[in-house]
Amino acid sequence: MKDEPVDTILTKEEQAALTPDAVLAILKEGNARFVEGDVTHRDHREQVRLAAAGQFPKAFILSCVDSRIPVEDVFDRGIGDIFVGRIAGNFVNVDLLGSMEFACKVSGSKLIVVLGHESCGAIKGAIDRVELGNLTALLQSLHPAVDAVQGVEGPRSSKNDALVHHVAEENVRLNVAAIRDKSPILRAMEDAGELLIVGAMYAMETGKVTFFE
Repeated sequence: MKDEPVDTILTKEEQAALTPDAVLAILKEGNARFVEGDVTHRDHREQVRLAAAGQFPKAFILSCVDSRIPVEDVFDRGIGDIFVGRIAGNFVNVDLLGSMEFACKVSGSKLIVVLGHESCGAIKGAIDRVELGNLTALLQSLHPAVDAVQGVEGPRSSKNDALVHHVAEENVRLNVAAIRDKSPILRAMEDAGELLIVGAMYAMETGKVTFFE
């Protein structure tokens, strides 16, 4: 941990100077610090004050709602650093796509990360075809990933850890593709080199994020 607390926030000029690859590298470095327990000491009171006038985040992270994944901490980011969208099963819908377009086209973010994780309860529910109130419709959005994963040895249920792992990874890949397919704005930004859209998986036992290259 650094001796002096960081009390600055990202400025518009600093955001504009970043490339998508540089932002990806920053997140990788931040996660390495998180895994090692060497996170940045931040003066949150001062950062709150400085951020009140505006925000210029580097990236948008689409995460599951799982309470064990504190997204800003996972990447060692402070106030005003990243947009975070959360939904059980980390999948995109029109509301999240609109939020991503706001984050990137309007507010200047350079990177979108679809962040899945191991032992995902939503993925397990989708595999088991759980039906419960509004959760039924939510889990149906994950069925394409379940159906796409075939040939995994063992029972086709949430008790099969290998199946859960493969479905979670496939769900990330499908949603990275869905962002490009369903948002011409974001696809055009990526084609122009203004944006990167990547997938990643979070390991519950270690806190390590593995990016899909």
